[in-house]
Amino acid sequence: MSSMKEQRAAGYLIAKIHQRSGRIFAKKLKKYDIHDINPAQGRILFTLWQKDGLSIIELSKETGLSKSTLTPMLDRLEKSGLIKRVHSTEDRRKILVFITEKNKRLQSNYVSVSKKMTEIFYKNFTNEERDQFEIYLRRLHNNLLEEETQKL
Repeated sequence: MSSMKEQRAAGYLIAKIHQRSGRIFAKKLKKYDIHDINPAQGRILFTLWQKDGLSIIELSKETGLSKSTLTPMLDRLEKSGLIKRVHSTEDRRKILVFITEKNKRLQSNYVSVSKKMTEIFYKNFTNEERDQFEIYLRRLHNNLLEEETQKL
């Protein structure tokens, strides 16, 4: 059994970073007059800004959110006037998700907040350190993804 000093703190630190950055991100969104968007909803909007008109299945895949998680979030985003769901003309069973004009106005402020968060994250890092850090994060993410997708 390893002692506490030998135990690595990556999971703990990632959880603390996630918690603290979420609080800072929420404060900055309010400062830019963006209310009622949580980080997962932000991920949905960001994905749609990259490619508008995705199906719910594609959106689920791109965001990493299950369809059962995605549906109530889309309900809230639609109620807020930030997205609209439209039946596909090719396949009426397929629902496509589009951003609205209101959403387009929100996008530049959201991108500004994201840029500010990136500045905070990488403050006092050299470009080489940033690159190396992201390599490690991708490796860690891939390890978790591999574990998650293994058959029990």
